[in-house]
Amino acid sequence: MDEGDAVRSAWTALGGDPADTRDLSVRGPSGMLPARLPVADLAVACVAAAGLAATELARARGVTDSVRVDAEAAATAFTSERHLRVDGRAFEGFAPLSRFWPAADGWVRTHANYPHHRRRLLAALGLDPSRTDGASLTAELADRIRAETAAGVEEAVTGAGGLAVAVRTPQQWSAHPQSVAVAREPLVGLRLDGPAAPRRLLPPPEHPLLPAAGVRVLDLTRVIAGPVATRVLALLGADVLRVDTPRLPEIEVQHVDTGFGKRSALLELRQPADRARLDDLVAEADVVVTGYRPAALDQFGLSPEALRHQRPDLVVARLSAWGFSGPWAGRRGFDSLVQAATGIADVQRRADGVPGALPAQALDHGTGYLLAAAVLRALTLRHQQGGAWSIQLSLARTARWLLHELPPRRSVGPAAAPDPDRWCDERDAPVGRLRYALPPVSLLGGPRTWATPPTPWGGDPPAWLPRAGVVNSGRDADAGSGPGHAR
Repeated sequence: MDEGDAVRSAWTALGGDPADTRDLSVRGPSGMLPARLPVADLAVACVAAAGLAATELARARGVTDSVRVDAEAAATAFTSERHLRVDGRAFEGFAPLSRFWPAADGWVRTHANYPHHRRRLLAALGLDPSRTDGASLTAELADRIRAETAAGVEEAVTGAGGLAVAVRTPQQWSAHPQSVAVAREPLVGLRLDGPAAPRRLLPPPEHPLLPAAGVRVLDLTRVIAGPVATRVLALLGADVLRVDTPRLPEIEVQHVDTGFGKRSALLELRQPADRARLDDLVAEADVVVTGYRPAALDQFGLSPEALRHQRPDLVVARLSAWGFSGPWAGRRGFDSLVQAATGIADVQRRADGVPGALPAQALDHGTGYLLAAAVLRALTLRHQQGGAWSIQLSLARTARWLLHELPPRRSVGPAAAPDPDRWCDERDAPVGRLRYALPPVSLLGGPRTWATPPTPWGGDPPAWLPRAGVVNSGRDADAGSGPGHAR
């Protein structure tokens, strides 16, 4: 197994021509992101797929380009939230109640990073959500979970709208009805959807090194995977406008880390004026990306069918945790929970018997890069053939790819870690002085960083930029020749 096999697997799943991978240059040491599963190969493959899709779109718009991938850059990018500093301040990855807990017959993984999820977790297990006595609260929660079966905790917390899953082995997950449903879904669902729309020809980009220049992307995603995808599109020149509800503030580290190159606006869709403003945005968009549970946005008229009614040739990309069919399709989920449920945490079990985790939130980041690649391919296909294109990816399907479809490496090899200094940069931003991971998608001569730093959450108007204003100037004097540091 080498990175080339994984790249071909990803690119074939996207419907790309396998011959395209022959011109791809992959460099850098192997053994990054050491694990019992081929995480490093997954990282390189997903980043490479996004790069290949970018070059394909560039060619379709009359620009010749090539892509290369550095394994160390990919590993750094897949752990970007760990390298982020705001005025020298680092961030905790998980809240205290987001962890593995021993249950009566196994283990449970909880997620309580958001305040509303913390409240639901505690209430479901009979504890006062207003308590702030950290150590004693944690001890009491541990006692409550230890007295119940893992499946019982999973159902009780899920039923209350919280987040908890029983840790399963790969074999147990394979027998689960949700796993059976996910196995029927493609790794990348990219299809021509509905009646054919006329071709939408994209002119040659104003800036030849930005294949997505002039493309408008409405970003209705949160947390990591969706925002990673739209961060890639912003790097490549797209006008990305992220829209959130003011009722659910984003976690600072996640917003800053994935907000490069984008703008951030707030709309309360329960208010008629804000709902009408979103309709106006959709009417002028090329792509809409959603990252909420399937059907969660339908109540606001944001189903794929409703979106297409407003814009027949819209590229509609949807991301979910557990897939788009099966009994868990409507459940909330995060990378850490999908790792626990699908057997990854069991495979990564520590020497002391505690379930383990991958060296990166690889399901989130990997799915994000695949999603970006799928959007770029859809834009190319729409340019060439016309039509309305739909995209579906899920963390659970990416987990299956990692567990069962990517051939394992022959040996884990010595532990290795990327040198983040080579692949990080610094710049000033409205939120402070940032140290951040550089993008791993490297087009020859293209941008080595984003045109703009993250703006404050909700700090921008809900409006598109003039098409002529989409320019990414974040290039080195010798962009694409190495790590670089564009200040």
